[in-house]
Amino acid sequence: MVSQPQGGAADDRFDEVHHDASAHGPPDAAEAGTDTADRRAAPADDVGPGPPPGEASAAAADQTDHDHGPASGLVALSDHLQGIIDAVRPLAPIQLSLLDASGCALATDVVAHSDVPPFDNSAMDGYAVVADAVDGWLPVSGEIAAGDDATVPVEPGTAVRIMTGAVVPVGANAIVPVEQVEEDEARIRVRRAPQPGAHIRGAGESVREGETVLVAGTVLDAASIGMLAALGHSYVSVYPQPRVVVVSTGEELADPGTERPPGAIYDTNSYVLTVLARDTGAQTVRRMIASDDKVRLRETIEELLPHADVLVTSGGVSAGRYDLVKVVLAELGDVRFNKVGMRPGMPQAFGFIEADPDRFIPCFGLPGNPVSAYVSFEVFVRPTIRRMQGRRDLSRPRISATLEAPLDSIADKVEFTRVTLRRRDGEWQARPTGDQGSGILRSLVEADGLAEVPADRDRLDVGERVVVHLLRGA
Repeated sequence: MVSQPQGGAADDRFDEVHHDASAHGPPDAAEAGTDTADRRAAPADDVGPGPPPGEASAAAADQTDHDHGPASGLVALSDHLQGIIDAVRPLAPIQLSLLDASGCALATDVVAHSDVPPFDNSAMDGYAVVADAVDGWLPVSGEIAAGDDATVPVEPGTAVRIMTGAVVPVGANAIVPVEQVEEDEARIRVRRAPQPGAHIRGAGESVREGETVLVAGTVLDAASIGMLAALGHSYVSVYPQPRVVVVSTGEELADPGTERPPGAIYDTNSYVLTVLARDTGAQTVRRMIASDDKVRLRETIEELLPHADVLVTSGGVSAGRYDLVKVVLAELGDVRFNKVGMRPGMPQAFGFIEADPDRFIPCFGLPGNPVSAYVSFEVFVRPTIRRMQGRRDLSRPRISATLEAPLDSIADKVEFTRVTLRRRDGEWQARPTGDQGSGILRSLVEADGLAEVPADRDRLDVGERVVVHLLRGA
């Protein structure tokens, strides 16, 4: 479900909404609604965070640069994302109780082993009768409550009192609601003759035995949990929620609620990234390391690894003299450092590190600027977590909108501009939220989505269509 944007109408929010695992392309791709998530979803027996790291070295660390650097040596965003998705697998399925499985994705199809409902039952409180034998006064020969075994047959010209949900007794082919009869002690008179089948819910009316009710990858919500319960399941096989460890680093960081030393800033990234991870359903551990000490950084990360299915770090992956995260990550595993053709968020790190013996987990090194970290999470980390969850929808919904103001970009980079949305003349209109600096969170707070300027365009003008990745809802 998609939340209402500022100035938008809730009833219109679903217009032109699409899900796409790699929704990065020109506006016409968004309008087509092409979804590549299905082909990327691994079968149930292809599980685990990903393959052990290969022989490739992480020596590409010296290729990284800051967001404002030159476009030379850029890796295409789509290629970087595809490489991540191809390397990651769903976690091994587990059995969970129905309530604990809420929000998880099914690991296997669910096939009905019986009809639902399992027997013909009454849809009303009333009387079970033979439809063509209701003239005059009918003797009431018994009563059946919900949960009773229907042992009282109905003969033509008689009636049995019945409650909603009770088994329809043998011989009856209609239910007359209590409001449509005249009652006189142990007999009734029907005011209007019913049609055969009236107010009877037939066996298998909802689900027939052998029917596939839920398919693998379905995210279990209240309705699907209810269906599983109706089929008699108390446990179900699902992909577990990944454990995401978030680490923000930097000598300049201070924890909110503490005194901020001169030259320091409060840590925002660990909070932003932890909330984004929780929003996917993942379990989270947050840690801030206010130090540029390599030994301490490595020890902290190694301490957290046994508790992680995904490691997300922010800061320290650029080309700065004190950017030690990339050094530590390269020591811990096969982690690549690239300049990705996107803004904000050009310096990126991804690879696998050994969390436990023979258990390798995906690791992300995101930029240190808050908006860069946020956008990088949405573009790369969210699809990874959803992939590990066994989901088919890897990214948030996106829409096509008309620009109310021009958007500028840099050649060879996909630009993500924070925009507000409003509904006008039946179409979505997008406008930038203000200053688009990678450290300005306020423009992100005010944003409904991220407008995408393709890498082959350096400007989109007023009136042009643009893909907008929604930041609220699914």
